[in-house]
Amino acid sequence: MPFGTVTLNDGNEFPIIAFGTGSTMKFKDVTDYVGQAIENGFSHIDTAQHYQTETYVGLAIKESGLPRSSLYITTKYSSGASPREAIQQSLNKMGLSYVDLYLVHFPEVLSDFESGWQEFEKMKKDGLTRSIGVSNFTLEDLQKLSKTAVTKPAVNQIRFHPYNYASHKALLEYCSKQSIMVEAFGSLNSITQNPGGPVDAVVNAAAKRIGATPNQVIFSWVRSKGVAIVTTSRSKERLQEYLAVEDLPPLTAEEIAAIDDAGAKGPPSQLVVARLAMQHRFERSSSLVMLLAIAIIFSFATFFIARAEALD
Repeated sequence: MPFGTVTLNDGNEFPIIAFGTGSTMKFKDVTDYVGQAIENGFSHIDTAQHYQTETYVGLAIKESGLPRSSLYITTKYSSGASPREAIQQSLNKMGLSYVDLYLVHFPEVLSDFESGWQEFEKMKKDGLTRSIGVSNFTLEDLQKLSKTAVTKPAVNQIRFHPYNYASHKALLEYCSKQSIMVEAFGSLNSITQNPGGPVDAVVNAAAKRIGATPNQVIFSWVRSKGVAIVTTSRSKERLQEYLAVEDLPPLTAEEIAAIDDAGAKGPPSQLVVARLAMQHRFERSSSLVMLLAIAIIFSFATFFIARAEALD
């Protein structure tokens, strides 16, 4: 069963998993990677002015040959131009007449929340974007915005993982009450950035029980919080692994609580992270040394065999 959609507070449908072109893909030609994501089942593509990947997203959309209506495109405002000028630039780069979701990338890019958000509301009304939302907004930012907003943000995209869940509880509760969809990026932090911490053991135990990978367990945990996902990978197999999350048995309430509790203990110390990194480098170096030794032995063996044949 593929990932489905949810209905946003403005009535539009929102695919709950997206392929992101930020992170390690920023400032690079991502045409092939976006195309690969679309081919493997991602219909939601996330980009931003700041990433400088919009042109490549547009090329991938064109090369896919799919109708515009079958794809959901998110981009973000972060430039010094006005929001209307910026979205028009983004649309031109992608070769589109509208985006499905336009986000304020960071709170600080709006010098004035009231007038800035009014521009977003006007762009939605004019059909340049179907939904409007925010990214990296705190509880206080949303509360400030709500004082003057006529249209509530449909989405708040935030960094969200087990190690910051406890600090985000109030934000998630507020968004739930306001029917603002929370969308997570950086959810694999405990695996990619902070391995060796308390989250690892409980995630690995859950993975073993349901026959999943740790990555899949983390994404299942994110979904258990009612949060959507932005993820990325250059690997076709990894993308398929992520999309297969919806076919896995659900986590139990006890497993979800165990991940919550482990995350609340905080990430491992930098000393532990450094030790694991050194261990990984040592293991990698050892493997390289072994391969080099085998190559040298093979070269010598080939030389002496050739010399013996010459003497014969």
